[in-house]
Amino acid sequence: MTKDVNRRGVLLAGSGGAFGLFSWAALAGAAPRKRADLRLERVPGVRPRNILVVLTDDHRYDAMGFMRAQSFGDTPTLDRLAREGVHFRNAFVTTALCSPSRASIFTGLYAHQHKVVDNNHPIPPGLVFFPQHLQAAGYATGFIGKWHMGDEGDQPQPGFDHWVSFKGQGTYLPSADGLNVNGKRVPQKGYITDELTEYALDWIDKRDRSKPWFLHLAHKAVHSEFIPAERHKGRYDKETYRTPPTMAAGAAGRPAWVENQRNSWHGVGYPYHGTLDVGDYYKRYMETLLAVDEGLARIMDLLAQRGELDETLILYMGDNGFMFGEHGLIDKRAAYEESMRIPMLARCPALFGKQSRTVQEVVANIDVAPTLLAAAGLAAPKDMAGSNALPLAQGKSVPWRSELLYEYYWERNFPQTPTVHALREDRYKYMHFHGIWDIDELYDLDADPHEANNLLARPGHEALAETMSKKLFGILEQTGGMAIPLSADAGVRNELRDPKGPAAAPFPPRFFRAPAETLSDLVRKLREGSARNLGA
Repeated sequence: MTKDVNRRGVLLAGSGGAFGLFSWAALAGAAPRKRADLRLERVPGVRPRNILVVLTDDHRYDAMGFMRAQSFGDTPTLDRLAREGVHFRNAFVTTALCSPSRASIFTGLYAHQHKVVDNNHPIPPGLVFFPQHLQAAGYATGFIGKWHMGDEGDQPQPGFDHWVSFKGQGTYLPSADGLNVNGKRVPQKGYITDELTEYALDWIDKRDRSKPWFLHLAHKAVHSEFIPAERHKGRYDKETYRTPPTMAAGAAGRPAWVENQRNSWHGVGYPYHGTLDVGDYYKRYMETLLAVDEGLARIMDLLAQRGELDETLILYMGDNGFMFGEHGLIDKRAAYEESMRIPMLARCPALFGKQSRTVQEVVANIDVAPTLLAAAGLAAPKDMAGSNALPLAQGKSVPWRSELLYEYYWERNFPQTPTVHALREDRYKYMHFHGIWDIDELYDLDADPHEANNLLARPGHEALAETMSKKLFGILEQTGGMAIPLSADAGVRNELRDPKGPAAAPFPPRFFRAPAETLSDLVRKLREGSARNLGA
């Protein structure tokens, strides 16, 4: 990627069709790398592994059977991965939104580096995806499923020999758009999760055993609106959903913007500008996940039949989390745990051994590219922001990050959530908001895992917040993130409020206090300073 694009002060302009007014090439002279430039240094003595990535949409970190977030929700195949492999218990995304997160997975870069900062910004020319490096190293590569990155359609993308995709979010049931299979329009025949699984099985079964392969299977599930497979509908109708403890209104220390979001498109008071039972919504979500779990089991059975199961690196993960009433919100975007934390499981007995292992270190979507390149025996490009997590998965003690940067940039289409930068450490999380008159947030995750007690709502933790803020902006400075991306107006604004819904929140109480200095005090200090300067 061209580093000039990251220069401080550059403002990105445009979204959708309006983006045609903006030229990446004019800004940075960006040009796609030639194939020779994609060849990476090989790591001696490392056998390239077959790699299967299964990516789900909006799958939150605790929505797996073995996590027991609720009393229901079966995921026997995911449970098996955790039992026979590695569970990255503290896995996160650096932006909880589809396109930016997917771009970070494929590039190993933060959103402010790869520039796909929302679901509309196009992919900059010359941006390299790690499967291109695998291709250059002799891998057979396939992409099957949801691309949804940078306002692109469903046309084949660089890095893949085989391509099956659909436009935008796609549809759970057959629609007029159908699928794009290697550049040709093909009808969608049935339930999308099952159909994508069939395409994956067909491609894997045709692989030459003498050549390593990489497959990225990106499901539409479990994106809303949740539509389970017919065989799974109603599975959890009689179950009871436990309401999250932070769902109640009026929590002390909650920023006004969060309280106000209750009565919005992404709030429990006016969800999607209608009504919604959060418990029923979660039940449909978990029913929709069942087909993903079943499909993965079928793929693992095929790998076993081919004698490749224990030699293949299987990585399962979500592109971001999803809130079901936490803090009065639904959807993602915010920096709360349920939004930015994801499931991440890996299995490869040939690499990790056969025992179950839990990794406690904070890993992220930006680590996927360098980790999978390492599994292929390739040294990752030095400009990647992420790190190789294979040593952690192998139980080794290695130097690792002590904090993770999170970023989300305000979208005019969804104006409820401001620009958010956050720093997530092992114990504390600091959230810094841009462009809004409100308090920031600071949580002690050890004492307050549900993020219910904002330490900045009362005096006593200002020094810690200042320290974490300096760290946060230090990372942004070092990685070229000191700019706020802009987008031209495009699409529908989901800005309505229910006139009978929750009232607007008041300003935070800490704002109602006498100033530390009056205007006359400041004038006096200025005069004294001027007098001293004249005397000198």
